[in-house]
This record gives sequence, C-alpha cells and structure tokens, in this order.
Amino acid sequence: MDAVASKARPAVHTSHNIIFAVSAAHLINDLIQFLLPALYPLLKVNYELDYFQIGLLTLAQQITACLLQPIMGLYGDVKPKPYLLAVSLAIVGVGVLMLATASSFLLLLVASAVLGIGSALFHPEASRVSRLASGGQLGFAQSTFQVGGNAGTAIGPLAAALIVLPLGQASTVWFALVAVLGIMLLTYVGRWYAAHQRLAATRPVMAVIKPSISRQRLIVAFAVIGALLLSKYVYIETFKSYYTFFLIEKFGLPVQDAQFFLFAFLGAIAVGTFFGGPIGDRFGRLAVIWGSIVGALPFALLMPYADLTGTIVLSVVVGLILSSAFSAIVVYAQELVPGKVGMISGFVFGFAFGIGAIGAAVLGALADRIGMVQVFTLCAFLPMLGFLTIFLPRTAELHRKEPA
Repeated sequence: MDAVASKARPAVHTSHNIIFAVSAAHLINDLIQFLLPALYPLLKVNYELDYFQIGLLTLAQQITACLLQPIMGLYGDVKPKPYLLAVSLAIVGVGVLMLATASSFLLLLVASAVLGIGSALFHPEASRVSRLASGGQLGFAQSTFQVGGNAGTAIGPLAAALIVLPLGQASTVWFALVAVLGIMLLTYVGRWYAAHQRLAATRPVMAVIKPSISRQRLIVAFAVIGALLLSKYVYIETFKSYYTFFLIEKFGLPVQDAQFFLFAFLGAIAVGTFFGGPIGDRFGRLAVIWGSIVGALPFALLMPYADLTGTIVLSVVVGLILSSAFSAIVVYAQELVPGKVGMISGFVFGFAFGIGAIGAAVLGALADRIGMVQVFTLCAFLPMLGFLTIFLPRTAELHRKEPA
C-alpha cells in the first residue's frame, strides 16, 4: 500500500475559536486587499488611467500571490512557521500605508505588489490551520475560513462609498490600524498552532493513503480544476474591478450608488461560500462543483440584457450560486494529494488569484476597444467551463483502498 506520512493530524475536536479567529483575520486581509479596486474610480480620474492600466494594478497585486502561494505552501508543509501568519498581516499593513501615500502610477504598482505579497504569505498557512482545527469537518472549516475573506471583500465597497471615495486616497491609511488587529488575532492563532505542532510531534506519525488513481488522471484532474478556477475567478475578478464601470456606462449611475450594488454582489458571494462547504460535507464535493458553476450559467447569460433591477437581482443570484464551489474545490484538491495541504492550498489560491488578475488585465485592454458592456456580455459564457467537471474522478475513487 502506497502511503505518505502526515506531519500534523487535524485536531480531534473542532476548534471553533481558532477557525473563527482565522476567518476574522481573513476578513481583515481581504478588506484591506479590496481597498485597491475600491479606489479604481478615483484613481482613474486622478491619474488619468485607462482600463488596461487598472488591469495592470490588479495584475501586480494578484500575480505576486499567484507565484508565491504555492512556494510558501510547500515550504509550510516541510517547515511549518506558526507565526508567519502574523508577519503576513504586518506586510499587508505596510502595503496599505504605501497605497495611501503613493503619488504616481509606478508607486501604485509597487504598493499593489506589496499587498499581494502579504496575501501570498497568509492564505496557504491560514487554510492549513483551518484544516488542522476542523476536527474532521473539512468543508465547514474551509467555508468558514473562506467566508471571512469574502465578507471582507464585500465590505470593501461600503468602505469605499462611505470612507475612501468621500475622503480620498490618503484615508486608506486608517486601515493600517485594522491590520494591527489582524496581527493580534494571528499571534493568538500562532500560539495555538505552535502548541498543536508540539503535541503532534509526541504522537505516532499518521499514514495517509494516496488516492488509487493514475498519474495521468491526476494531471487531468488538476487541469480541470484549473479550468474551473478560471471560469469562476476571471468572472468574479471582472466584477470586482469593473462592475462599477459597467453600471456607470450602461445605466449612468453615480459612483457611490454603483459601489453599493457591488456590495450586494460580493455579499452574495460571502453567503454562497458559507453554505457551499457544509453542503459539500453532506452531499459530496463534486455535487457542489457541478451545481455551482453550471448552475450559474443561465443567470450569467441573461444579466447583460436585463434592466437595472434585473441586473442587480441576477448578479446576486450568480454570486450566490457561483461562490459555493470554491470551498469544495479546495478540499477536493487537498484529497487528490494528501499530506501536501499547504502546497495544494497555495496552488489553488495562487492559480485562482493569478488567472483572475491576468483575465482582468486582458479584459481591461479589451474594454478600452469594445466597451465595458460588451466585455460583460462575453464573460457570461465563462461558467460553461463547468461542464468539464465530468472528467474529475469521483470521490469514491479518491478513498478507495488498494488490496494489502
């Protein structure tokens, strides 16, 4: 029987306080990360940016996360660093200070990259801690962790409408204080993580059975997961970066009104993410993946042709359905390669962020040529990639034991 050693087993009982603390820190991280796209309407005017330059800011923020997260995840699998989480929020705090004081497009790019580095350090380790604290409730732990981030992203447009847009770019400096709160939370989590590692070192090493699927099927599975992440994250990143511009261009809305409608979409994503994990625990990861991405397709196709009320309603429905897949994808990918939780989490988060950022940059350049309304019409076809789920191995294959 082919097996690998697991360096740290999950907690016997679900450590809800740790899961919620990590989720709260995720909220803080993603709220601060969203300050950059929240500033886009202001930056576009103040620095005379085109859509392609806005896409480059998104790319600078996310591509660092794309490249670093798998590396940091693998490093954490080999040498866990419990207090790296607190360091990650410290870097995010530096990034938001740089964003508040940036006076040129180049400095905005640098600030975006620093924010991305902090995020890259945070996500793989935070996902690992959530799994360790799950007590076996993997979907619940992953969705609770993820919903914190989505809630932070959803609050971003409110922060933009009520604080950042009225007070200007420099007002983002106050969010460095929020980063300090995140550092305190993650220092507490780090102490638990260090104690958990010491306890795990005193126990017998636990063998983890590898899924009995061929290497070729494993490669195909990750290729499909990549396509599913592309369909989800290019769509969502397009909304995060350009939905306000879409509403302004199509319906002539004021910027602050458009930010409130963006909040409705991102809030729906937070709700959908929360329910996706527990539903996956009960009915299976593949069922959630199927229902989520393919289920969003008809509503996404209708949205570009609806009036304002219909657009808002359909975008909320798409956000609810589409977001439920992410926790299931993360846990499913972790089950494909047991014992490499950090590396796989880093790959999933990194690829999702990276492909979303590249898509946003490309679509921004396209919007400069054909208009934002036409770009959203094209994006509506992305959920069609969800039909590739048919090529993923069934969950029963991943847990099938080979004869002794």
